[in-house]
Amino acid sequence: MSDLPAPGTVLCALSDLDATGAKGLNLGGTGIFVVRSGDDVFGYINSCPHIGVPLDMEPDEFISDFGNEIICSTHGARFRIEDGECVSGPCAGDMLEPVAVRIKDDQVVLA
Repeated sequence: MSDLPAPGTVLCALSDLDATGAKGLNLGGTGIFVVRSGDDVFGYINSCPHIGVPLDMEPDEFISDFGNEIICSTHGARFRIEDGECVSGPCAGDMLEPVAVRIKDDQVVLA
């Protein structure tokens, strides 16, 4: 992930996650997304471990209808928000690649 900006780079406002619970971003040619779960925010490379496609077909649509899992819109694989592990689908047991993020002054920044 050497093409990602430096730690402390602002990715988005925390409020940008209110509508869908997640936000996709392109940083230095790398697609990532951030997702909120309660008071926590998690970041991942936007690539399904099954076939390498972006997880979202529609902008910022990464969360299942129940709001408790990340979902790959291509084939329905489901991932835990907290650690990116695939819990069902063709890549069960695989992991999304994490991107370290944190909240600072109501902004989501690279950690």
